[in-house]
Amino acid sequence: MDLTLTPPQQAFRDAVRAFLETALTPDMRLGATLTSGVFAEPDVAGTWQAALEAQGSLVYFWPDAHGGPGWSAVERWIFETECAQAGAPVLPGMGLKLVGPVIYTYGTDAQRDRFLPALRQGEHIWAQGFSEPGSGSDLASLRTRAMRDGDEYVVNGQKIWTTQAQFANWLFALVRTDPEVKAQRGISFLLIDMASPGVTVRPILSASGDHELNEVFLEDVRVPVANRVGAEGEGWSIAKFLLENERGGTGYAPQLLADLHRLMRAAALTGTLADRAVRLRLEAEALETTELRTLLEIEAGEPPAPRSLANKLIASEIRQGIEGLAVDAFGLAGLQLRADRPFHHGEGGFEGPPEAGLAAARYLNARAWSIFGGTSEIQLNIIARAALGL
Repeated sequence: MDLTLTPPQQAFRDAVRAFLETALTPDMRLGATLTSGVFAEPDVAGTWQAALEAQGSLVYFWPDAHGGPGWSAVERWIFETECAQAGAPVLPGMGLKLVGPVIYTYGTDAQRDRFLPALRQGEHIWAQGFSEPGSGSDLASLRTRAMRDGDEYVVNGQKIWTTQAQFANWLFALVRTDPEVKAQRGISFLLIDMASPGVTVRPILSASGDHELNEVFLEDVRVPVANRVGAEGEGWSIAKFLLENERGGTGYAPQLLADLHRLMRAAALTGTLADRAVRLRLEAEALETTELRTLLEIEAGEPPAPRSLANKLIASEIRQGIEGLAVDAFGLAGLQLRADRPFHHGEGGFEGPPEAGLAAARYLNARAWSIFGGTSEIQLNIIARAALGL
């Protein structure tokens, strides 16, 4: 999008570019380039997170009252765009973008003091415990039970599709604390130490060969009541806030456009492939305009839904379109699917450019975009009700 920036905004953009030029080390850039999944690996993400925190822009989407830099919506958009174009690693959002805002919005002072600094310093690595076998898109049907026992809850159940739980030392989870009331009213929001006895993590390898997902089993896990965020039974409302914040506060277009641009530079696209690339670029630019409008509305105090739901739906389709184009563009070189991970430890070793070597893995990984964060079918139903009144 050709947004005309004011002189102060141009100065802000130039400062961001100068920071990225010095802070993004070759190892960080390589790790980002050779990432086949959604988020950078911990060794890459950790160094980049530390650099952002030292510079003061790690939690750029947090309000200044809770430690954010106080940037405007346009400044946040500029920062995300410049990071994407510079090839910065994509940080896992489970802590910074999901549970962090929940804690500073609904948490006690003691919880803010305990968890927010540790999150920013990288001491706490978070995973999200929402989905369960049989309770994914229908989240209110979750069955993980937390029974009160004095000053503790005893938690039993199973979570699934838990991104990067193999690296996490904390889990934020929705649990059922009252099975007798309406499903949504009996859910609470707990912060669970992954080192607690009874927590077991088992890997789920995706079709791409990536280990991003896990099953988490909770067997008689004792969680202090002090680790409950909000009141008992308030978990559903908190979860809705978290999901709205995730969908409305995230810009997908900058990364999509940057990835498409890198693909077009790496592959010689002609004929129908070039036509597909142009179409994807136009769709991503239209999404970018919509996302920026959404950010400005949020800044003005308006709720992000239902447009933010459409943003995620469209972003999923564009992401899958880009990765499908990459496989077609690179031909046989785009069908490489090495089993070893992470790729940056071996510095690639692919035939052709990294975009070719990663094409098959990224294509298979991207099939999940229309599933995670709410399946496309569920998103369409919600949009129909919220926007069209159907």
